[in-house]
Amino acid sequence: MSFSRFDHHCMARALQLAKRGLFSTHPNPNVGCVIADRERIRGEGWHEIAGGPHAEIAALREAGATANGSTAYVTLEPCNHHGRTPPCVEALLKAGISRVVMASADPNPQVNGQGRERLKMAGVAVETGLMAAEAETLNTGYYKRMREGRPWVRVKAAISLDGRTALRNGDSKWISSAASRRDVQLWRARSSAILTGIGTVLADNPSMNARLEGLSRQPLRIIADSRWRIPVRSRILSEPETAVIAGDRAISVPRELAETGVNCMPLPAKDGRVELGPLMSALAAMEVNEVQVEAGAGLCGALLKSRLVDELLIYQAPVLLGEGGPGPFAFGPLESIDDRTHLRVLETVHIGKDLRLRLTPEYGS
Repeated sequence: MSFSRFDHHCMARALQLAKRGLFSTHPNPNVGCVIADRERIRGEGWHEIAGGPHAEIAALREAGATANGSTAYVTLEPCNHHGRTPPCVEALLKAGISRVVMASADPNPQVNGQGRERLKMAGVAVETGLMAAEAETLNTGYYKRMREGRPWVRVKAAISLDGRTALRNGDSKWISSAASRRDVQLWRARSSAILTGIGTVLADNPSMNARLEGLSRQPLRIIADSRWRIPVRSRILSEPETAVIAGDRAISVPRELAETGVNCMPLPAKDGRVELGPLMSALAAMEVNEVQVEAGAGLCGALLKSRLVDELLIYQAPVLLGEGGPGPFAFGPLESIDDRTHLRVLETVHIGKDLRLRLTPEYGS
């Protein structure tokens, strides 16, 4: 399918608009929309917050009567069902839109293909696939949850040049620079949830919140704690409505912990650890799209060994920490070099003095 230079311009603009909802639309996808006619943009909009107007509605309101006969460029297939808001397809038809260009179909079973077919049945020209890869990258977690029934899992780690996350005595503050730590807050803020293990909670007593001004929501904090050992006054439990403890369903939740009001989620456990597959399925059922893991080598290694890691976010500082310190992943020694985990580099960026690497595991067959 051939798209014009102006088509590309409008979709690129719609993607820019979609990014404005990066910290606020959870559990909904980030979507942008541009209404244009005769190579002139008439209206723009983006989905700002779950439960609020979708991108198409915002763009149509700005375009007003000029939407009649125009083209709508939208980064995701318009919905054709009643959810938190009415169907966007009906609004596009009512406004007289004559052509819809969408980056990709919506993998949500309630939408997938239905919006496109409803528009075509009404005589609207529908074209799909313009800048599809860029649109999917913007919503990796949403696509992962809809297609595979689990969230997108991103493991964050700060390491030295010799691959350590701490000294031999456990001291790790601070390996990375202040600029890197500020950058981590942005990644936290866009995540649906932050996952850590009980070992990290007991050692560091972290808050695991996103420390940015003006946020409309905080990511869910999830603690993998098979034996329900977490102290009830831990900082991570300071806001019970944003914390979930995943523990062994064969062990009773302590009364003091149950009385805090924190969501205690019993799950299958094996060898003293919560089983990670069922945990991810449970999080998907809670509409969690992206999970950022900030945990010790044990949990991170278990996730990698289970092939549940989709992305690595590594901040490498130009320092050496010497022998004996832990690395970011622990999953036992390999017997063969053929068993090593291959990683593909997605991006390298200098953040202050550090190097930020984004990588994805290549698990193979």
